[in-house]
Amino acid sequence: MTERTGGCLCGAVRFSATTLGDFGVCHCEQCRRWAGSALFAVTAPVAGMTIEGAESIRRFRSSAWASREFCGACGSVLWYRHDKGVDGAGDYELCIGLLDDADGFELTREIFIDQKPDCWALAGEHKTLTRAETLTKYGVEVDGA
Repeated sequence: MTERTGGCLCGAVRFSATTLGDFGVCHCEQCRRWAGSALFAVTAPVAGMTIEGAESIRRFRSSAWASREFCGACGSVLWYRHDKGVDGAGDYELCIGLLDDADGFELTREIFIDQKPDCWALAGEHKTLTRAETLTKYGVEVDGA
């Protein structure tokens, strides 16, 4: 995949990603409250990310295993990171709406499907995982979540 660029609403945070992985949607309660809807995101490995304006980024630890980052100037939601409790670690789950060009992605998965509100549905065939399946996949204790 070719390099993709993007940034927040005000432009204080800009990034380029040389490698982008799967495009997925998360329906968990935290993502819905944070993003105002389901979180539509594409995976960007740490090694392929270049960030400008890092001083404007604010971090919120939303669980023992993940953090969420946003622009401190305009409030734009930037990315989720499954960091296993280590600030600044983990691949980026970039909000797809931040990309300057978000064309060409194919939805491959929906996670926390059992927490999806019944007022929306996404078309097409793709993998779906329940909350328990998602937490197991990422090595998070289901009972402690």
